[in-house]
Amino acid sequence: MTLTPRSIVIDADGVALEGDLILPQEATGIVVFAHGSGSSRFSSRNRQVSRHLAENGLATLLFDLLTPEENVIDERTRQLRFDIPLIGSRLTAAVGWVATDDLTRHLSIGLFGASTGAAAALIAAAERPEQVRAVVSRGGRPDLAGRHLAKVKAPTLLLVGGWDEPVIDLNQQARDRMTAVSECELVIVPGASHLFEEPGKLEEVERQATRFFLNHL
Repeated sequence: MTLTPRSIVIDADGVALEGDLILPQEATGIVVFAHGSGSSRFSSRNRQVSRHLAENGLATLLFDLLTPEENVIDERTRQLRFDIPLIGSRLTAAVGWVATDDLTRHLSIGLFGASTGAAAALIAAAERPEQVRAVVSRGGRPDLAGRHLAKVKAPTLLLVGGWDEPVIDLNQQARDRMTAVSECELVIVPGASHLFEEPGKLEEVERQATRFFLNHL
């Protein structure tokens, strides 16, 4: 099994987005990551979860939701990172790329979203119901997906830290609005804050995400 990432470029409606693809030889599913606000494909937490999924036989794709030029603007204005329709459309385009590229089109697709990336994941799941088979949110803001929540059909796992009380409430509200989903599981990880920085808590995210994706991909 090779876990060395290969660099790829995704064409997202005419915008080139850089990504890192890990493709284990026997993979039957792929997890596409959507990072949170102010982050990138180099997010240490997402890369740790990605590596764990790859070690368990799942392909993974981490990519930048913004171009280098947009990142420069965002560092100054901090507006693009919270443009949920924009990052949702970028992730939707990435799902389309995965579904048609020669390297990945044979793989079942799951989405992993952190923070605002969870909203992007749910928007993509709503827009691509035939292709997205499962969604996992880590410390996410699924509520920001708005009207798309009612269109999500893919099984969804919402992981929230037990100390992240405002986000727990927002996840519960979002779950109640996901009326079309076949399965929506909310797991509260005791003793974890928003970023799951406490010892052993990100490892619990790895375990839960791996369980869920292996079941559905």
